Amino acid sequence: MAKGSRDYYEILGVDKKASPDEIKRAYRKLARQYHPDVNKETGSDEKFKEINEAYQTLSAPNKRSQYDYYGTAGGPGGGPGGFEGFDFGGQGFDFGGFGDLNDIVNNFFGGGRRTRQERGADLRYDLRISLEEAAKGIERELNITHFVSCQTCKGSGAKPGSKPKQCSTCKGSGQVRKSQRTILGSFTRVATCPACGGSGEIISSPCSDCRGDGRVKKSHKIKVKVPAGIDSGYRLRVAGSGDAGRKGAPPGDLYIFVQVEPHHLFNRDGADIFYRTTISFVQAILGDEIEVPTLDGKATLKIPRGTQPNTRFRIKEQGMPHLQHKEKGNLYVLVEIEIPSKLNKAQEELLKKYKNA
Repeated sequence: MAKGSRDYYEILGVDKKASPDEIKRAYRKLARQYHPDVNKETGSDEKFKEINEAYQTLSAPNKRSQYDYYGTAGGPGGGPGGFEGFDFGGQGFDFGGFGDLNDIVNNFFGGGRRTRQERGADLRYDLRISLEEAAKGIERELNITHFVSCQTCKGSGAKPGSKPKQCSTCKGSGQVRKSQRTILGSFTRVATCPACGGSGEIISSPCSDCRGDGRVKKSHKIKVKVPAGIDSGYRLRVAGSGDAGRKGAPPGDLYIFVQVEPHHLFNRDGADIFYRTTISFVQAILGDEIEVPTLDGKATLKIPRGTQPNTRFRIKEQGMPHLQHKEKGNLYVLVEIEIPSKLNKAQEELLKKYKNA
């Protein structure tokens, strides 16, 4: 164990041979006792973090075995396993599957903060492009229908000349409180105000255009740049181009899901593309030069003498560009050899002479 650090088994108060269930029960007990929103004593925050650190390591079999052998959760020279899944900033905690305790934290430790207005919804747009467009990159104009801020009321939802009034139910806080008893004692539950939806305001004279919503549905065009080298499965984010939020809340984002259509000549694998062609057995024996298509036009490919069936040739940097840098992939040409099913007499005689030579 690292010098100066406490033993994780000692922190949880369990034996080194404790079973996973025993470790879990010890953790639950200590987490309830030292949670900063329950225990106001000085040092409870650090104690709670220490308990979580110990549990994160001892509850994971691989980390526990490393800790038992090396004295740390990260192997020789490693440190503790950290706080993956934990947020100590007051935004909620992950208790590793203890749903009852997690629900209590979420429902009762609201801290008296006003509920933020909900941002607008994110939108999805499916964009299909050709392989040539993906190779060069394009700028595409999209027609998007979504909620935008109402220009008549400037997003407030109130009729021009009037103003929203403070909600009488929550007194402008956007929250309502209700006391309730739980296994941890008596707590005050904080919930979004049902009268104002968390905004803290009531609109008595709603805007006639948006009917108090602060937004209206419209269609408009958005220009989107699709980078060269993009592949199917990638998505592009256009910040702020989703639905506008209600009553002046921030807008969501637009996500563009890209699908590159199959090509009639090429198959793609990352930045490399593949093309299949056929040559005659004479070309394979004697060698030749043939033209093959590329994404930029045509290229000349030299077929050496004695080429065997299913030989693959590489033409450098005639593939797709990489997204991360300017270099291109390669074009691979698979050559198949065509064997004629019928021969005229002259051809047959020549082959017989070749056979007997």
